[in-house]
Amino acid sequence: MSTLNNNGTVKARPGRPPKKPISCTWCNEGKLSLKYVYPSKYGNKEFCSKNCLAEYSKYIKGACLQCNNVIQGNTNPSKDYCSVHCMNKHQKRPEMHGRVLAVAPTPNTDSGSPGPFQYETFQTFDWEEYLKETNSTQAPSGCFKQSPEPPQNDFKAGMKLEALDPRNVTSTCIATVISVLGPRLRLRLDGSDNKNDFWRLVNSNEIHPIGHCEKSGGMLQPPLGFRMNASSWPMFLLKTLNGAEMAPGKIFLKEPAGPKANLFQVGQKLEAVDKKNPQLICTATVGAVKNEQIHVTFDGWRGAFDYWCRYDSRDIFPVGWCAKSGHPVQPPGQKNNGGANKFKLKPNNAMPTIMPVITSTAEVVQSPEADTSAPPPPPVVIYTHKSCRGGALIDSFMLPPTIEDTSLVDLSKKLVREMLNVSNKAEKILARLGGLRGEELVITHNGSTYTIKLPSLTRPMDLENVFQTFSTTLGCCQNLFSLKQLTECSHCDIKAPPAKKKPPPEQEAATSTTVTEAPLSESPVTSLNKIPTGEWGIEEVIQFIESTDPCLGVHAELFRKHEIDGKALLLLNSDMMMKYMGLKLGPALKICNLVARLKGRRHL
Repeated sequence: MSTLNNNGTVKARPGRPPKKPISCTWCNEGKLSLKYVYPSKYGNKEFCSKNCLAEYSKYIKGACLQCNNVIQGNTNPSKDYCSVHCMNKHQKRPEMHGRVLAVAPTPNTDSGSPGPFQYETFQTFDWEEYLKETNSTQAPSGCFKQSPEPPQNDFKAGMKLEALDPRNVTSTCIATVISVLGPRLRLRLDGSDNKNDFWRLVNSNEIHPIGHCEKSGGMLQPPLGFRMNASSWPMFLLKTLNGAEMAPGKIFLKEPAGPKANLFQVGQKLEAVDKKNPQLICTATVGAVKNEQIHVTFDGWRGAFDYWCRYDSRDIFPVGWCAKSGHPVQPPGQKNNGGANKFKLKPNNAMPTIMPVITSTAEVVQSPEADTSAPPPPPVVIYTHKSCRGGALIDSFMLPPTIEDTSLVDLSKKLVREMLNVSNKAEKILARLGGLRGEELVITHNGSTYTIKLPSLTRPMDLENVFQTFSTTLGCCQNLFSLKQLTECSHCDIKAPPAKKKPPPEQEAATSTTVTEAPLSESPVTSLNKIPTGEWGIEEVIQFIESTDPCLGVHAELFRKHEIDGKALLLLNSDMMMKYMGLKLGPALKICNLVARLKGRRHL
């Protein structure tokens, strides 16, 4: 009877070498024997399970474009679908009309391969011919926030890492690598579902090894839309990490430095991620340039996929990036109905081509969106009125005269950033805006990322609701911002009192004595002491904590998030604050001390 060593190999008998594990073609996991075999013209492919064999088959035989199931046998109506039902359903999806699956990938099983999802063969788009035919130029590589050479990808499916939640980037979560595509990772947050998968480059600063968050002084959070009860998060976290394969720190790469300015020009060609189908990178053109933004238009498509992004976005790449990295690129579509695409893919000269280009049967169906040649919409302009009251948080005199953008969401973000730039209490502004109800927006300030909430924006007039929100939340004049220029403000039109003549010396001395003996204004804590703690609202609780210990003020947003009023404050203990609010032991003990002092008061 053979026995095994701790590493899984068979203990060698005298004069007999040990048996080495064999790696599964798909998951790369080592086994002493592999039960499932897929015969091919290049030799048998061996797998450890039916699931690995099925996943491999999706890429060899093709996966259904609608349901992603394996296409089996010759009973399907098309090589792109597993059934007539799926074909009909898929062709009714307007966002997918005419999309082309450019390659059919197969896993690389050569020794030293960076991962089982790398490409053995692929077909590259003939950019040289396309640039000549369209009489166009490519955007220089210096325009992009990308490495000169595509980074090496040593990740494997199933590895665990830490990633920012793309829907709430203030939270760091545990994520699993679902698949690898060139230098890109498809990630899924543990505790979320497959509908919220997202893609990141291996040299993104939004992914880190397990343990990075704790070393940075943070705490891992459940993803937005966590499927279980929030109280079960610590146990879920323990289970999901127990025995899991952690991505080693050495395979995380530093994010490259980006250009210092927007160097793009209208008409330049590039490769860009399709935001509606983020697994795809497509041929694209710079349609417009506005300040820090560029308008990405996809060649041969009717505008439904176009978007604005910052010039240093990680979703845009120089011409030829896909070919260098082993990532498939989607060729231009067809604006006119019927006819074959003129610009085809060409085989990569370094590798023999196995699979043909798979073209969707819906290629001749076109949706009625506007042509991409249409000019971008005019920008919306917000006027600032420096003579209006900025309140205690905003130095209105330092604001720029106008703020503009074509996107209402981006415009509101710009407005918030301008307020933060002219405030010496930016953290308080962010905390107050984060405690509102409304549409979540992600704001970056001084290298940190915050989530704020503002009224939803569907038309320019909705910005008036945003201005009103600023007035009530931040204490500024409601006319500080508007969609039209104002010559005067009725709310701030208060004349200064006339200057008084200098009094005689004896009166001046009496006046100074009177001022000296006048009572000073009460401190916030003194004022709050007159109100029973049980009657405090959330803001009074925050005011008390900030005034008593300024170092605890950074946790104000947690008290808003968990709606801690005076009655709830008196019930807090260190376990609650650490387990449910995410506080560290030190701040939790300080707050417990404050609560104990409050309980010692005579009236609560």
